[in-house]
Amino acid sequence: MTVTPRLDVQRLRAAIQDEYAEVAATPEKGFHFHTGRPLAAMLGYDLSATDALPDSVIESFAGVGNPFVFGRLQPGETVVEVGSGAGFDAVLAARQVGPTGRVIGVDMTPAMLDKARANAARLTLSNLEFRQGYAEELPLPDGTADVVISNGVINLSPDKLAVFREIARVLKPGGRVQIADIIVAKAVPEAAKENIDLWTG
Repeated sequence: MTVTPRLDVQRLRAAIQDEYAEVAATPEKGFHFHTGRPLAAMLGYDLSATDALPDSVIESFAGVGNPFVFGRLQPGETVVEVGSGAGFDAVLAARQVGPTGRVIGVDMTPAMLDKARANAARLTLSNLEFRQGYAEELPLPDGTADVVISNGVINLSPDKLAVFREIARVLKPGGRVQIADIIVAKAVPEAAKENIDLWTG
């Protein structure tokens, strides 16, 4: 991986997992980022799609944008979500692609995966599944997806080039990406990249 030499990637991943396990377990706690229904409304999600969702589906949502502003997913498409969290965007995607489509969410945090799987079961979405894995090493074969979506996750990867290589690998020829994320206007100093506290808060 092409990462900052002195960055401990395993410590970074553990710190991110710890933080998002808290978001899964206690979404009402309050974090340095917005969460839940207020955030979805702020980001322009379709209220007709979100209002009817159970609290468990949306309360741990912590995205930074709305990947669906780039276009509605089409019935029958196969969608991969990189960093699916508790499953909010994946649930919306599963409903858009319908029973002939398929959505696969990938996340590295066990607590989020447990919550996402419970949400999919609660909503009886048989076209939705979740797998544990890293954005830099997606647990999927080549050419799986018509569309890759992601929301506020790639900025947390220490090797963003590897993430985009993986996205390209799992896309079918002619596939597309719908990504919402954070970018910086200036290069981040190496010393800051090595500070795990700055990655998580």
